[in-house]
Amino acid sequence: MAESLIELEQQARALPPHDRARLAEVLLESLQGPPLSDVEAAWSREIEGRIAAYDSGDLQALSAENVLAEARPNTR
Repeated sequence: MAESLIELEQQARALPPHDRARLAEVLLESLQGPPLSDVEAAWSREIEGRIAAYDSGDLQALSAENVLAEARPNTR
């Protein structure tokens, strides 16, 4: 470990618990990927809403066979 990192660690350990917790939070956030874009966040909410509706029985599931049959043009 680089000497400056060792010194930084010692300084961090000397902080009061609340400040150490905040520092840990900031460092962990810096390791996360970029925040979801507005579109990704909207899709995430939509998915969660559909799952909740299905779980509560408010949304009926359709089989893939039925969905594909409706999507195909009638060739008879």
